[in-house]
Amino acid sequence: MTENAQQQPTAPSTELPTQYAPAEVEGALYERWVDKGYFTADAKSDKPPYTIVIPPPNVTGSLHLGHAFQHTLMDALTRRKRMQGYEALWLPGMDHAGIATQNKVEQQLAEEGKSRHDLGREEFVERVWQWKEEYGGRILGQMRRLGDGVDWSRERFTMDEGLSEAVLTIFKRLYEDELIYRAERIINWCPRCLTAISDIEVEYQEDAGELVSIRYGEGEDSLVVATTRAETMLGDTAVAVHPDDERYRHLIGKQIKLPLTDRTIPVVADTHVDPEFGTGAVKVTPAHDPNDFEIGRRHDLPSLTIMDEHGVITVHGPFIGLDRFEARSAVVGALKEQGRIVAEKRPYMHSVGHCSRCKTTVEPRLSMQWWVKVGPLAKAAGDAVRDGRVKIHPEDMSKRYFDWVDNMHDWCISRQLWWGHRIPIWYGPDGEVVCVGPGEEPPTGEGWTQDSDVLDTWFSSGLWPFSTLGWPEQTEDLRKFYPTDVLLTGHDIIFFWVARMMMFGLYAMDGQAPFHTIALTGLVRDEFGKKMSKSNPNAVDPLVWMDAYGSDAVRFTLANGANPGADVPIGEDWVKASRNFTNKIWNATRFALMNGATVEGPLPDASEMSATDRWILSRLNTTVAQVDAYYDDYQFAKLADALYHFAWDEVFDWYVELSKTTFFAGGEQAKVSGRVLGEVLDVTLRLLHPVIPFVTDALWTTLTGGESLVVGEWPADSGFRDKDAELEIELVQRVVTEVRRFRKDQGLKDGQKVPARLELTGTALAAHEAAIRQLLRLQPEGETFTATATLPVAGATVALDLSGTIDVAAERKRLAKDLAAAEKEKAQANAKLGNEAFLAKAPDNVVDKIRGRLAKADEDIQRIQEQLDRLPQA
Repeated sequence: MTENAQQQPTAPSTELPTQYAPAEVEGALYERWVDKGYFTADAKSDKPPYTIVIPPPNVTGSLHLGHAFQHTLMDALTRRKRMQGYEALWLPGMDHAGIATQNKVEQQLAEEGKSRHDLGREEFVERVWQWKEEYGGRILGQMRRLGDGVDWSRERFTMDEGLSEAVLTIFKRLYEDELIYRAERIINWCPRCLTAISDIEVEYQEDAGELVSIRYGEGEDSLVVATTRAETMLGDTAVAVHPDDERYRHLIGKQIKLPLTDRTIPVVADTHVDPEFGTGAVKVTPAHDPNDFEIGRRHDLPSLTIMDEHGVITVHGPFIGLDRFEARSAVVGALKEQGRIVAEKRPYMHSVGHCSRCKTTVEPRLSMQWWVKVGPLAKAAGDAVRDGRVKIHPEDMSKRYFDWVDNMHDWCISRQLWWGHRIPIWYGPDGEVVCVGPGEEPPTGEGWTQDSDVLDTWFSSGLWPFSTLGWPEQTEDLRKFYPTDVLLTGHDIIFFWVARMMMFGLYAMDGQAPFHTIALTGLVRDEFGKKMSKSNPNAVDPLVWMDAYGSDAVRFTLANGANPGADVPIGEDWVKASRNFTNKIWNATRFALMNGATVEGPLPDASEMSATDRWILSRLNTTVAQVDAYYDDYQFAKLADALYHFAWDEVFDWYVELSKTTFFAGGEQAKVSGRVLGEVLDVTLRLLHPVIPFVTDALWTTLTGGESLVVGEWPADSGFRDKDAELEIELVQRVVTEVRRFRKDQGLKDGQKVPARLELTGTALAAHEAAIRQLLRLQPEGETFTATATLPVAGATVALDLSGTIDVAAERKRLAKDLAAAEKEKAQANAKLGNEAFLAKAPDNVVDKIRGRLAKADEDIQRIQEQLDRLPQA
């Protein structure tokens, strides 16, 4: 319970519009919150800190349902902690998104008939900054629509001055610790963007290609290899077989002729080859395949690059100048002419990597790049979880994390772009290599040039939890708010962003991990469980739903589907249902205010309360305890469900309805119940606020006269429980539910009144007769009352006179017909299930379906028979 009387600077108003209009409330209310500084954290505060840094959205991005989902959960966590008395900081910002942003500006230039090379590097980068100022950051305004309670005074950008200094600082430290180096390795290359791209920027899809089997060598000294990329054979430098494969033992170490060329290549033995797959022999192209590159290193094979950065063939006369796909057909044609094609499979569906930005097929390519030596960094990232410094939630996701960090390959951090943090390496005329840190002067003079590449976007975003707080300076923010409390993000980037933040945080912050908890969510899908995609008609703009149903409705729907680590299905009908919930809260609060609900003064003593009052307060405290436990375990779906059913079912549908006779009667008991209802609404609105902040704040300030729920107090479980009252109201609910079911079965309309005799004497139900009659539309029995149906329930008896409301004979005839149909269905199902020949031949799913029909028939027979027994004799 809360001491509301201490928090009321003004008298509460009882006036609310008849209908809730989100569009008229949300925008103005959000701006008021920001203007009041409610989201601005104070690093000098004595309050305990609570910190979340937002996963920085791309500067090119706009709010999609995935953002809305994660932002809703982060906002709920932060708002609750702020209400609990923490100095809560939710820090916003954006990522410069190297490739995506450069592509945007290059597209603009293309429309002008220009390329970036026409401008030159310096002018192009200036053009990107202009684009960022004019068009970038649209998502930040959309975050306001959603209600994100972020500290806008601390907004950061991965290319701002402070974060750029952090990037230079950590690059220099890693370089001097020999954890950054330059080497030739296989990377993902986009021939359209003309840069290396990270694994997370590669999207795999099933493409229809061709699988061709090619014979290398002659006679007994020949073998067959299969490939989907025939053009790469021009760069083969070996064929590999398993050392224990008897079929090829005689060939190991021999040279065989490579078709279409004047070269011979060795047959090497390597355990990487699976002798059970295909022919058990694989072509080895070290410059164009990551696995082949490793085989090549083990066997000292040369690496021949056969195509340029545009994917154009550069070797072997007939094919020089052909695009890689043109060359594929040409090579296969040439091999056919020589009789080298043993088999072809077309179409051959296989997984192919595409650039996530431009959808171009990615080409594995040997390239000189900058790398992070991840071994010691990854070990530290694994140890921090293993020794409990960092918790992964749900815990079963830890295995995926360990699978990644325990087997991590060195990280390619260079990108062949102009937009981004330029690598701080200078090369001298005599082979000198100098790394320049922040504040240091780069070498000058003839022949000195800076490396032309920029750093992978994930390099700067990997510093996000501490660079945003001022590192490398020892700022007040860094001392107060690092390490952060929880990283809430999708399980799909655990390998990329999460692992990088762990590695850099532990390295830069003296072993202090960047967060205490990693809370992993699933991905938002459509209502049928399908992945949402712009290329599919199922993609949804959350702003459209916000316009139609309000931001609270979208937020509640997303939270209600958020089971830890599990994907979240969402459909418009569910958002409509959440809109109905916000309307229900509004209408019920409006009714309560019009009927004496108040937060003024202390709660009455339990001895002054009715059983209904004590019941709802007992249930309220149980709900407070449940919601707290669910929050602490990141069980958003369960806490949303608990709040929904408590608010709608128990408060609005039961407590308010059971109390109407008290309110209408007036007097002292009405005042007691009015104070209890005020308390229940106060606490319920507080509990709901982190998830649906707009409607709850508008209602709470009206109810209590308080300043804002954003800075209100989170409710605590007072410990009040009344099991007797809970049992008593459960009896009332049983009576009402059973009689309502009977009324529905008899086809009575909801508002239709029925004469009834209630025999409640000697039961706990006696005190609730007026409320039961009100809820069930039961009239006094009257002088001509005839009990045509009697229902024993919960130790009491409810006798109803249906003589004037239904045609008993017609109803019996209808039910008899339904009973005959159900019995026929049961007989047919039993006959099939008793037929051994049928059971022997029928599939399991067919048999299961018939068993289900039998069970349903049994249920129908029992239900219809009970309805017949309750009817009076015709």
